[in-house]
Amino acid sequence: MQNIVILAGNIGQTPETRTTQGGTSITTFTLATSRPRYSEGRVVRDENGYRVQDTEWHRITCFNGLGKTVQQYCEKGMKLLVRGRIHYTKWTDAAGVDRYGCEIIAETVDFLTKAKQAEDEEPSLIDDEDDQS
Repeated sequence: MQNIVILAGNIGQTPETRTTQGGTSITTFTLATSRPRYSEGRVVRDENGYRVQDTEWHRITCFNGLGKTVQQYCEKGMKLLVRGRIHYTKWTDAAGVDRYGCEIIAETVDFLTKAKQAEDEEPSLIDDEDDQS
């Protein structure tokens, strides 16, 4: 039996990091994935002929070193590939009502777009010109 999730999407907001009393670093963010909407086996299109997309939002949680990397190099709008597992939680709120949640515990995160530069890094100059004519 395996619990494996692979998601490719865009970060919904800048990742947030907190540290538990035990010293574990936890970084969270949301990831949006989209797919075409289908009706009667055909892709639904809007009045301009564009495909209508259904978007789902996923809560992603990263621990310790992976979370630090995500916090340091990721920002809203970046495209990521997240591999991990689904984790369900159940708790009782203050009113005594059972609540349920679902999140993806990330095991690896791959950047599909250029990462933001870390605040402590010096910007480097890159000469993109190949021709010296």
